[in-house]
Amino acid sequence: MSLHQVTSNGEKDIKSINHIETIPHIDKATIEPGSQVKDVRNAELYAAIHESYIPKWSKRSIHLYFSVFIAFCCACANGYDGSLMTAVLAMPHFENTFHTNDSPTTVSVIFSLYTVGAMVGAPFAAVISDKFGRRKAMFAGSCVIIIGMVIAATSKQVAQFVVARFVLGLGIAIMTVAAPAYSIEIAPPHWRGRCTGFYNCGWFGGSIPAAAVTYGCNNINSNLSWQLPLILQAFACVIVMTSIWFIPESPRYLMANGREDEAVDFLIKYHGADDVNSKLVALEIQEMRENIRQDGLDKVWWDYRPLFASHNGRWRMAQVLMISIFGQFSGNGLGYFNTIIYKNLGITSVPQQLGYNLLNSVVSAVGALTAVSLTDRMNRRPVLIIGTFICAVTLAINSGLSAKLDSQGVNITKSVGQGALAAYFLFNIIFSFTYTPLQGVIPAEALDTNMRAKGLAASGVIVNAIGFINQFAGPIALNNIKYKYIYIFVGWDVVESILWYFFCVESQGRTIEQLDWVYNQPNPVKASLKVDKVVVEQSGRVVEKVDA
Repeated sequence: MSLHQVTSNGEKDIKSINHIETIPHIDKATIEPGSQVKDVRNAELYAAIHESYIPKWSKRSIHLYFSVFIAFCCACANGYDGSLMTAVLAMPHFENTFHTNDSPTTVSVIFSLYTVGAMVGAPFAAVISDKFGRRKAMFAGSCVIIIGMVIAATSKQVAQFVVARFVLGLGIAIMTVAAPAYSIEIAPPHWRGRCTGFYNCGWFGGSIPAAAVTYGCNNINSNLSWQLPLILQAFACVIVMTSIWFIPESPRYLMANGREDEAVDFLIKYHGADDVNSKLVALEIQEMRENIRQDGLDKVWWDYRPLFASHNGRWRMAQVLMISIFGQFSGNGLGYFNTIIYKNLGITSVPQQLGYNLLNSVVSAVGALTAVSLTDRMNRRPVLIIGTFICAVTLAINSGLSAKLDSQGVNITKSVGQGALAAYFLFNIIFSFTYTPLQGVIPAEALDTNMRAKGLAASGVIVNAIGFINQFAGPIALNNIKYKYIYIFVGWDVVESILWYFFCVESQGRTIEQLDWVYNQPNPVKASLKVDKVVVEQSGRVVEKVDA
């Protein structure tokens, strides 16, 4: 195996053997000609991955991909709702039924009750996920969403529709606590970023079909124009409910609940290619045994103190808080009101607005999927710092051009409007590249197995609280101050970029369990940037390790 064949395990640099004398404690005489010195974040993991081959297209691997896809479908259900309500609000028959044009407050309530339901459901979601397992929690969430869909699709009054939105939020909370935990816990360490990042891209797996369905259904001259898209919200849930019985349970959940033999069997099958002597499997089992507890405060469903009671816990929750808040309040919340934004830019035709809504979902998905393909090779920290700053720049361009449009009154310059629209689309691409995969990855890998479900539930409450602010304040602010609302996000994104620089802990290239050492250090940010130096023979075998 040549060294350039393995590029996704945290290495920062490659030095030729001619520079070996600058590395202490390595005897040049003992090293084969052609060997290389590499900087890696976890020498044991790097060696185990090099010497434990997982065939990408074996039966076991395909089954693992299918398991991640089922988690992906949970995110699809969430993403579908975002595009769905954005488009449905613009439909004449929906407006005639619920009179949303006459009351921005009604629009705010319809949107925000979804997030209220998700906040209420998050703590119960953690209990279900920890007590009954990740798979059964995904199943339960699907059932609740289908109930909410039935209530929504049969609504004739705003009150009934609002209740449906609350129930849908409850279901989404259950699914989005269990699904990311499942994705990260079943993935081999060097596939973790792609698997969990792909899960979170399910937002687009739902939003693009929703935008396409609503675009087509707008031509139906009856209430079915908005009812049919609502009914199709259950499609992803049906896939989850019928497939959940054919995928394995998370090995970390099994280990945490005293089912070690089953956990070991999983690791041998899916991480060791059925090799009981796999070094990667041996490393994972050892670390799980050392870090996963089967009793303690983490087993008390109502006790969230371990998330904040120690230096380790507080730093972990700092990562969760930042990605949860910044991932919702960086300007992306404007996407719920794309049709209003397009109207402010001079695009008044409903079919045009729905068409741009679909196009926006597609280009954003391209940005997100590009990032997913690189997640296991890119360091998380620089992506968040630089990407967030570029988001501020693109929003500044959009708001500046929007101000120019506003000053022109009814006689707007077409090129200025097109420039503002292009800047808004570019913002969505950059945001999706920066945040969409990492919104699933960062909180799931920052939290240890003992507290992952509770931490993700806390993240769900935070995400939905910020979503509530976006969805309740957004339509009112856009109606009252129009493009000036975007100025808030320009300044805030700059602040976010600075906070990422000082407080972001780099987690790429380490096992979930090894991150416990990082968070126990006095300065976890500095510790996370520490590397090991390893010497690798031409065969790919790691033969030496020294501290950097």
